[in-house]
Amino acid sequence: MIDAFAQTAGTLLAFVTALAVIVTVHEYGHYIVGRWSGIRAEVFSVGFGPRLFSRRDRRGTLWQVAALPLGGYVRFLGDDNAASAGPGRAVDPALRRQTLQGAPLWARFATLLAGPVFNFVLSILVFAGFAIVQGLPVDEVRVGAVSEAPPAIVNDLQPGDRILALGGQPVATWRDIGALTETLPVAGQQDWQVERDGRTLTVTGPDPMPARIGGVAPRSAAADAGMRAGDVVLAIDGQPVTRFTQMREAVEAAEGRPLALRLWRPGTGELDVTLSPKLSDLPADGGGFEQRWLIGVTGGESFFSPQTRSAGPLEALGLGVGQTWGIITSSLTGMWAMISGQIGTCNLGGAISIAESTGQAASAGGANFLWWIAVLSAAIGFLNLLPIPVLDGGHLMFYAYEAVRGRPPSDKALNLLTAIGMAAVLSLMIFGLTNDLFCP
Repeated sequence: MIDAFAQTAGTLLAFVTALAVIVTVHEYGHYIVGRWSGIRAEVFSVGFGPRLFSRRDRRGTLWQVAALPLGGYVRFLGDDNAASAGPGRAVDPALRRQTLQGAPLWARFATLLAGPVFNFVLSILVFAGFAIVQGLPVDEVRVGAVSEAPPAIVNDLQPGDRILALGGQPVATWRDIGALTETLPVAGQQDWQVERDGRTLTVTGPDPMPARIGGVAPRSAAADAGMRAGDVVLAIDGQPVTRFTQMREAVEAAEGRPLALRLWRPGTGELDVTLSPKLSDLPADGGGFEQRWLIGVTGGESFFSPQTRSAGPLEALGLGVGQTWGIITSSLTGMWAMISGQIGTCNLGGAISIAESTGQAASAGGANFLWWIAVLSAAIGFLNLLPIPVLDGGHLMFYAYEAVRGRPPSDKALNLLTAIGMAAVLSLMIFGLTNDLFCP
């Protein structure tokens, strides 16, 4: 019971921390662009409910932390509520320009758009930071670092080795190694030809695609079983496993029945776990989706890593933009697939699944947690742009209407659409929670 309580407390703490970071960045986008546009913020709140502590700055904005850390808001001068919805409160006509409702259309549009944009910027900067810190592989196929391997695997590769051939076949790029793997015999070791200190040597090294775990998906069978990145699968149901493709084939063949995995973990040694694959919807190569049995792991690099070089700022930013855009497009594709019936609605998770995923990411280490925050930030930025009243996208939709018609929607229409939007958002939240509780 104590362990379960500690795990739940850790999950909640990680979830609240991630949410606070993402919401603060989002709301700060609204605040700072609104301020630059001449719109005055009365309150900047992290959390809802009773105020815990606060301070008022020289511009008159009250900065506060509230008791319920499940969101946050910026309330501009004249707002009726934290969502800046509705026609607004009456203010001194001399201050009308400083309200969101009385500001020019361009200022309102920029202020509302800034929240999701700042979420995207957070994601881009985090992903770019990873590229700078971790580096990118050099053009030459050189060994960077050699990692610990199970005792049965011989690894004579050394840092600085330039790889010339694998299994007697020439290697010019890292992609060549991946392509050659399909032609190699399935074995724990392979023959590697390397250039070392000006000499050409043939040494024994690990298979280029061992059953080594590179990542564990949150809320997956592997995560539930306690598997970690770096684990090596030695056997499944007593059958030896030496290559990642063997593990994938065994999981698919099981069709959901429990599997007994023998693992090797650096610094720990061998251990056993039991898990049951889950049926998941995945994009198919030819388009559309297909269902496959998965345990929720990705293959890792072999027991050595490529030699890396520093990524330049622009190069890193480009990679960050690409990764953020990939999250946005995959979110859009998944949403449409659920609406069109291509995949099941159980793919839509709620607050419980997000919290569990956040807790598992945090338990995997600070880097994984930061990466997960970036993923969530991009996803939340995308969701806020959906054209649903009460969300930023709904406000932007109203502003687009005003730009075309030359006048905003009537107060009656705004109130009605806002009520409908609120009902839609609450329905989605309830639906997601239902999936969390009852979907397999």
